Amino acid sequence: MGIAENIQIMKSLGEASRLQVLNCLVEKPHYVEELARRMNLADSTVSFHLNKLEKVGLVYKTKEQYYTMYHIREDILFKTLKELISFENLDKYIQDERMEKYRQKVLKTFFRNGRLLKLPVQWKKRMIVLNELVKNFQPLKKYNEDEVNEIIKQFYDDYCTIRRLMIDIKIMKRENQIYWLNK
Repeated sequence: MGIAENIQIMKSLGEASRLQVLNCLVEKPHYVEELARRMNLADSTVSFHLNKLEKVGLVYKTKEQYYTMYHIREDILFKTLKELISFENLDKYIQDERMEKYRQKVLKTFFRNGRLLKLPVQWKKRMIVLNELVKNFQPLKKYNEDEVNEIIKQFYDDYCTIRRLMIDIKIMKRENQIYWLNK
């Protein structure tokens, strides 16, 4: 399992009712109504917690006659805390997560309804915006200048500046007015 999955498991265990559900399932498989009666909770509340636990892989369900039975995933449940928190690339994961949050913040700031409001001045933010725009071009495909302009115009009116920037920073290559993505 990866870091993200283990984080989700740990988060799901941070709720008392979910711990109670797991405690019941350790004894034997149960169905929702049975757990609800035993825990003195509404069926919908128990279903909610079971769905959260199923999403992270701590429980699974089987169909038995008229009932959906929930079972504990012992291989996951009996992992040690050390196994859940030990990773060689934890620092990289944390850095990647921070970068993705920053990227999302920049995109939210500079794009509205799929259009670029303005080109960021700061280089790092500008690169994020340009890399987002370049996703609209297909790898290995050759484009003439008008095609490039039309694609960029969908997102920003000053297509010349964007096109020039993509060439200058080598996101795209150009030869005889034919453009393609740089590998």
